[in-house]
Amino acid sequence: MYVVGIAGGSGSGKTTFANKILQKVNRPELGLLHMDSYYLPSPPKSLIVSGEGNFDHPDAFDWDLFAQHVEELRAQRTIEVPSYDFTISRRTKETTQMGPIQALLVEGIFTLYKTEIRELFDLKTYLHVDADIRFIRRLHRDSKERGRTLDNIIRQYYDTVRPMFHMYLEPTKQYADVVVGEETDIAADLIAAILKDKMGLH
Repeated sequence: MYVVGIAGGSGSGKTTFANKILQKVNRPELGLLHMDSYYLPSPPKSLIVSGEGNFDHPDAFDWDLFAQHVEELRAQRTIEVPSYDFTISRRTKETTQMGPIQALLVEGIFTLYKTEIRELFDLKTYLHVDADIRFIRRLHRDSKERGRTLDNIIRQYYDTVRPMFHMYLEPTKQYADVVVGEETDIAADLIAAILKDKMGLH
């Protein structure tokens, strides 16, 4: 089982990058796990800022379940991936079955944050994208897909997203084997080729 971790700030294009790799490999034996699915069922009270949860702090995630599921997939077993509804900031009762698979992509803001998680990856990547581009992407996503207002998005960015990025997330870049810039096509081609080789696809 070959596992690729994909980290980067909010709006850096992690999901888009992972989907590019998926499309290039184009085999059901390659799975994609989103760390966003592993937010705690509801935001911890200690992380409430301006009446809202701080979703950019490491403590917002269910690390035990996340690690357990990555390990289960590595062992080529089946898991039930939780579902998180960003419009209500709560985990739902629905789950999605995944596995067994031959290779895995794991993407999320804190994919490289914890040592025990990093050790489960064979290749660690970090998407380095300028802050203004990340903010604009987040603005479009949160307004269109998550029902947020402009004022809400801007306030959240200054209250939590920006400071948490500098405090917790940006330092994880040092653990990456590969740092990818805004041009992701070449990197996606490279990683897809590695995965095809590891999966015995020629």
